[in-house]
Amino acid sequence: MKLLSTTLSILAFAGVIILFVFHFNEKKASGNTSTAALNTIASNGGIKVAYVDVDSFESNYLYLKSKRDEFNKRQLAMQTELDRSAQQLQNDYANFQEKAQKGSITQSEGEAAQKKLLQMQQTLRLREQSLTEQLVKEKDDFNEQLHKDLDSFLKDYNKDKGFDYILSYSKISSTILYGNEALNITKDVIDGMNAIKKPGEEKKKK
Repeated sequence: MKLLSTTLSILAFAGVIILFVFHFNEKKASGNTSTAALNTIASNGGIKVAYVDVDSFESNYLYLKSKRDEFNKRQLAMQTELDRSAQQLQNDYANFQEKAQKGSITQSEGEAAQKKLLQMQQTLRLREQSLTEQLVKEKDDFNEQLHKDLDSFLKDYNKDKGFDYILSYSKISSTILYGNEALNITKDVIDGMNAIKKPGEEKKKK
């Protein structure tokens, strides 16, 4: 029996920042650039653009990292529980077979034992399904809330910046092949999001 399908992906963060149509001018900049300079560079082409490095955000947004660890620990605990139950079922089945081969149980006892084993197997299957669905739902709920938190932060952040587009960038999968560091607002987003929601905050509220 394969428990907790390996296709279950906990907190996959792909697509949290919506990718819009983008525009970059060819002017290059290096080192730390002031916000004023950033806005000047980005507005040369008529559209003010910035981007967020999703890989860096995932690695440095403490609340997200904390939730990932929490979900991974729960997944491991669930897997341990299911493995233990599966092992017990296997042991009971082996014990039943041994008694049946020795002829030490009556027909009615054998039928009752078979029925019990089938019930245990069904219970284990339902438990696996329930745990998996619960974990997937909580992951989806978290990602949905993460979308809302990030969207809310970016709207507030952009009141002063006035960007037309804030793009997402990732080394793994991205339509953006080059990003001018002067347009990189990732640190601002990480610092701002870390200040808004901290690890363990939900547990304190309960």
